[in-house]
Amino acid sequence: MLPALVLGLVIALGSGPTVTPPPGGVDPDYQLGGVATPAPNVGVVVRDRRAAPAPGVYNICYVNGFQTQPDERRFWRKRPGLVLRQGGRPVVDEAWGEWLLDLRTPAKRQRLAAIVGRWIDGCARAGYDGVELDNLDSFSRSHGLVRARHAKKYSRLLTARAHAAGLAVAQKNWAELDGRRLGFDFAIAEQCGRYDECGDYVASYGDRVLVVEYRRRDFRRTCAAYGDRLGVVMRDRDLTPGGVHAWC
Repeated sequence: MLPALVLGLVIALGSGPTVTPPPGGVDPDYQLGGVATPAPNVGVVVRDRRAAPAPGVYNICYVNGFQTQPDERRFWRKRPGLVLRQGGRPVVDEAWGEWLLDLRTPAKRQRLAAIVGRWIDGCARAGYDGVELDNLDSFSRSHGLVRARHAKKYSRLLTARAHAAGLAVAQKNWAELDGRRLGFDFAIAEQCGRYDECGDYVASYGDRVLVVEYRRRDFRRTCAAYGDRLGVVMRDRDLTPGGVHAWC
């Protein structure tokens, strides 16, 4: 059962399952580096898809939809045609050591959507309320091989799969894009205060934007500008269970 703080926010999508976006302005916790008991003020928790949801809050399941997880290379080596390559080598997001997925053809997008779709379905079975599809902007790191239109077409496949499973979907990255046109329901914005992007997300999603900052000065700036409207959390960059937790 969904917590009382999200009642009244249910959106019906045709005759399919109901999809409930997270409530606006509620304190979030971003727990990708390990599970911890949420603080009493927290109403929304984001956890990796392999972790169990937290009781009594709105839960968002993290899925790396556009790149590979560093610890899943064995899985993707068995599917080499789905990894973007240049000169025979995987194209890498150097910041995180993640391989980019190859979204360039309809057949590859369908195959990738089937794989990621199974993960999304697993989030729904585990009891999550929403899903975060990370690295929507991976095309910008593809050396021009993947285009924005490819990412948009692939996004529509994933958001439709999530909605069919009853999950709301978070846009992650590509702040200037109004992701509602692709089926996204809310946004998770890492460091939008640091990069002056919070307003772009708010323009698309109103108060249904969850903000994560990693530097104290960015956190203070974001709280001053948006703390009375958005859920904002400051975390340590490794997102460790016992690490930094602060809210506006």
